[in-house]
Amino acid sequence: MGAGSRGTPVRNLDGLGRHVIGELYGCDPASLKDLDGIIDAVRRAAKEAGATIVGDFANKYDKGEGVSYILVVKESHLSVHTWPELGYASVDIYTCGDHVDPWRAFDVIAEALKPRTVSVMEIKRGLMVKEAEQRASIALEELR
Repeated sequence: MGAGSRGTPVRNLDGLGRHVIGELYGCDPASLKDLDGIIDAVRRAAKEAGATIVGDFANKYDKGEGVSYILVVKESHLSVHTWPELGYASVDIYTCGDHVDPWRAFDVIAEALKPRTVSVMEIKRGLMVKEAEQRASIALEELR
């Protein structure tokens, strides 16, 4: 139950973060196997989006030759997981803070993997109450 008087949930529609989740279909299998190329694209995406890089993890799988790359940024993370045998990549970009543009990061990664089809959505994360909004809601309840 959210914060508020008498159990009334109240929320901040701005949220704490933005989570862009993308599915890339029909990508060139060679680009999906190229770990160095994916690392370069994701790091470039983070920089162009205004994020601050703090660390990363990369793995190349034997079966299917897919890769996973996770870039930790001060504002959260970017990740790409690939299935070259299916021409598919999943892209996950979660950012906090007003100065980072997760859509710019997504565009840079998608441009690098050249999908034929893209499915992408944004989810607002941390839909919580700002202190001032919470106090105003409680004051309004008390007046009733």
